[in-house]
Parts: sequence; structure tokens; C-alpha cells
Amino acid sequence: MTAAHSLWTLAAAAPADRIPAPKIEYAQLSPTLIVVGAAVLGVLVEAFVPRKSRYYVQVFIAVAALASAFAAVVGLAAGGYGSTKAHIAAMGAIAVDGPALFLQGTILLASIVAVFTFAERRLDPAAHGNRVDSFAAQAASVPGSDSEKAAVKAGFTTTEVFPLALFAISGMLIFPAANDLLTLFIALEVFSLPLYLLCAVARRQRLMSQEAAVKYFLLGAFSSAFFLFGIALVYGYAGSVSYAAIADVVDGTVSRVDPALASTMGNDALLLIGGALLLMGLLFKVGAVPFHMWTPDVYQGAPTPVTGFMAAATKVAAFGALLRLLYVVLPGLRWDWRPVMWAVAIVTMLAGAVIAVTQTDVKRLLAYSSIAHAGFILAGVIATSEDGVKSVLFYLGAYSFVTIGAFAVVTLVRDAGGEATHLSKWAGLGRRSPLTAAVFAVFLLAFAGIPLTSGFSGKFAVFSAAAEGGAGALVVVGVISSAIAAFFYIRVIVLMFFSEPKADGPTVAVPSPLTMTTIAVGVAVTLVLGLAPQYFLELAGQASTFVR
Repeated sequence: MTAAHSLWTLAAAAPADRIPAPKIEYAQLSPTLIVVGAAVLGVLVEAFVPRKSRYYVQVFIAVAALASAFAAVVGLAAGGYGSTKAHIAAMGAIAVDGPALFLQGTILLASIVAVFTFAERRLDPAAHGNRVDSFAAQAASVPGSDSEKAAVKAGFTTTEVFPLALFAISGMLIFPAANDLLTLFIALEVFSLPLYLLCAVARRQRLMSQEAAVKYFLLGAFSSAFFLFGIALVYGYAGSVSYAAIADVVDGTVSRVDPALASTMGNDALLLIGGALLLMGLLFKVGAVPFHMWTPDVYQGAPTPVTGFMAAATKVAAFGALLRLLYVVLPGLRWDWRPVMWAVAIVTMLAGAVIAVTQTDVKRLLAYSSIAHAGFILAGVIATSEDGVKSVLFYLGAYSFVTIGAFAVVTLVRDAGGEATHLSKWAGLGRRSPLTAAVFAVFLLAFAGIPLTSGFSGKFAVFSAAAEGGAGALVVVGVISSAIAAFFYIRVIVLMFFSEPKADGPTVAVPSPLTMTTIAVGVAVTLVLGLAPQYFLELAGQASTFVR
């Protein structure tokens, strides 16, 4: 007792100037800080700006912030922070290196075009003389209640979706750059919580939207709990949450053992179980089988602009974090995690492709398609080489724009009840609106990996990296899955162009320039990355080295 007491008094007597001041490199963290600042500003706009002006102010703030953050990422990359000056910033919490900057740039560009779809207000007929968007007039009111009808009549709009999206994007920017497990967990929660809310605010089919949000929230909470338990076990194993320190203990190069953790440090059981739980949390976000159960329901129930944003940006962020965890923290455990990831990749590719064949709803079909794509990207992760990282970065960039473009097209096909997502209603769309059907066909061919589209370049890069990494059998399964997937993509194209349109079929709404821009960017990226992928592959190659 006396020893403990004397220690305490000595500690209290130590001079206060010994406490080290935190050293934060604000310029290198500027992309994230700009987005967070804009999100906070968006919350203040909701409080102080008159309701009539909020929509325009929020759209301007969101687009300006995302564009500024992207400019900051480009500035950092041009300043050599992706290569020669790559280092660990924010006192060891965040990595500023090639993969982080590449993924942040991809997330920001994809988010800009996604925000355009959020801002679309010309697709639905005007209600009570007011233009309406995809989101509930008043999210807090009970679906079908008098308060909701009053809100619609008054022309209210849920402009909170813009700051919510910005908060989600800020978490996504930190997620692939996090360099310790606690930062990773906080980033996970920062981008997950706004997404749960965004899923619940659809204007049409509100009960389905709220059901999707509840499913996503409950399953997301489970995955976060597994993830946090994994962090606790890995901390017990390594005595640290820092990536570099954990990697040192895994490799056996650690010099100093923490006496408080001497009994657990180096206990392989803790590492294996903790590592498995961490992977489980990340595979849930990626949408890999068997952690995919939320994907079809959430994609179908969420407002379509949110679905597009979530499908693209979340995948980019989650795969970035997965790559960093496997390549920086657990390379010494490669022989343990590779067989598990092999199994996950094979099951994911096959399940996504096979179940998609049975779908009758466009959004569910795209959800299972995204599950299959998660399997294809995992093939690149399993390559465990620089080519593997390069191929995954390229694939994520290509995939995100195709996805947002495809969901933007889905928002245009409408009937009296809102979006017409049942496949039977898409019959004969090519005769009714050839341009819309042709654009959607381009996106479907890219998903299928047909040559001259970005999907082919991405799949070719991922499969060749996997083959060189000794995963030839995985490539064979991937090619078979692609063939199965091609069947249902081409079936939709046949349905659109070679079926008779129904008399009471849906119409194609004429969008504002915002959605037109989103779709045009999607088509342009799909064709450019398909016809001339070399420059972008080289860019991804230059950005494929992780700082340790």
C-alpha cells in the first residue's frame, strides 16, 4: 500500500510541462477536415437558415466541400505524400500514403456524383406546387399520418441528408487510412451511423425503407460488436492497437514486453480469434458471403440515391481497410488467413452470381451483383503482391462509377407508385426510351466484364494478379461465376430491347442536369477505363505501396 501511495505522490509531483502536446499535421489531414467542417456547417444551416433556402445552401456546401477535399488529395499526391513523403501522421493514428490517397480520391469523386443524385428534384411530379426529391418530407413523422400529409402539403424537404452524407464520407476517408485499430473502429462507426439513418428516409415505400434501416442497424451493430471484441483480443496479444506494433509482435521482432500483458502477449489463440473477428467486421461491410444477408434487403429498401452512394463508397472504404489490415498488420499470418479468404472469395463469387439469376427486382439484382463483385475483388486481395493492391485499387475506382451510374438510371424508370423496380416493368424499355435502355445496357455489360468496358479491365487486372500470386484455381471459379453473372445481365438487356412494351408500362422521367451529369460521368468512366486503362493502372500501381 505504501509503495503504491508513494508512486502516486511522485506522479502527482511531476511537473505539468512534461505532458507532451499532440502533434497534428493539419495540412496532410485536410481532405477529411474539410468534409467534417462542411458537415458541421450543414448541421448549423439546418438550425439557422430559413427552410425555403436550405436545399440550395446544403447542395452548394456539400459539392464545394467534396470538390475542395478532392483538390487537397490531388495536392498531397502531387507533393509526394503518396510516394517519397509517405508517413504516419496524427501521432501514429493515420497513414498518409499512396493507397490512402488513391482511395480517398476515389471516394470523394464517387461522392460528388452521388450527391448530385441526392439533389435531384425533377423526377416526381410536383406535390402541392413544390418540387420533391427522393427523401421523406418529414422523416420523424409516422408513415401515412396526418403530420406527414401536412409536411408534404407544406412542401417540406429532408435537407439533413446532405450533412449526414458528409459525416458518412468523413468516416469513409479515415477508414482506409487508419493506422491503429481504435481509429479504425471510430471511423467505422462514424460512417455507419449516418448510413443507417439515410436508409430510413425514402419518400415512397417508407415502411420498407424503415425496415431496411432497422435490419442494417441490427446486423451492423452485431458486426461492430464482433469487430470491437476482435480489437480487444488483438490488444491482449500484442499489447498495442498500433498496426506497426502488432505486426512486430506477429513477426516476433518485438523487443520489449509490457509486464502487465506478459501472460497474454504472444498467445497465438488470441491473435487467431481476434484476427478472425476483425476480418468478420470488415467482410460484413464489404458484403461478402456469409456476412451478406443485409445487402439485398437494404439495397432494395433504401432510397435509390442512397443505395448507389452506399454500394460504391462503402465498398471502396471497406476494401481499403481490409487491404491495410492484411498487408500491414497480418502479413506474418498469411498462411493462416489466405485459405480462409480463398473459401470466402469462392463462396461469395458463386453465391452472388447464382442467386442473382433468380431475382425479379432490379435493385435486388444489383445487390447480388455487388456481392459477386466483392468476391472478384477478394481474388485481388488474396494475390498478396503489389500487383494485387494495384488491381484492387483500379477495380474499386472502376466499379464505383458504374454502380452509381446504374442506380441513377434506376431512379428514372417510374410509374404511378414511384420507381418501377420490378423487372417485368422494364420489358420493352428499349423501344420506349432507347437512350435510357442503351445507357443501362452499357453499365450491365461493364458489370458482366465484357471487353471495351471498365469491368473487363478491372476483372482482367484482378484475375491476372491472383493467377501470378498462385491462386489459379480461384481465377477459374471467378471466370465461371462471371459467365453465370453474364447470363442475368444479358437477360435484362434482352428484356429491354427484344420484348414488347406493355400499354400500362412505366415512363422514363426526364431528369435535371444533376442526374444527367452523374449518368454521363458513369458512362464516360466506364468507356475510358475500358478503352484506355493503361494510365489509370499505372496511377494505381504508383499508389500501391503501404507505409509501415
